[in-house]
Amino acid sequence: MPSSLTSNASSQRLDRWLWAVRVYKTRSDAAEACRGSAVRLNGSIAKPSAKVRIGDMIVARTKALTRTLHVLALTENRIGAPLVPEHLDDQTPESEYEKAREKRANARVFSHKGSGRPTKKDRRDIEKLIGND
Repeated sequence: MPSSLTSNASSQRLDRWLWAVRVYKTRSDAAEACRGSAVRLNGSIAKPSAKVRIGDMIVARTKALTRTLHVLALTENRIGAPLVPEHLDDQTPESEYEKAREKRANARVFSHKGSGRPTKKDRRDIEKLIGND
């Protein structure tokens, strides 16, 4: 049994658990997702302070992915990525991952050219048009 597991606590705050098992990058992101109705605990919308227990089902929506997680263990601190499978069982359907990959690929294809600062080549072309030699 990993040392990061809680021994005497039977429950933990939802936002802290989501952060600890790396579903969200920061605890405030996890709390904001809960407040924005992006997280469901056992089928109902959950507040950041909701108590997570071993065996609970969590559905968490991130930017492009809706993950379905089964709680296997609780942890006090943020854990390393290799330890995540010891704390949760990811039951997200493969179709969700495929949709997320597709969104990411489409975002690259449809990025707007010319947004931001002009490149050196763009600047030379502009100067050539204006006639500032």
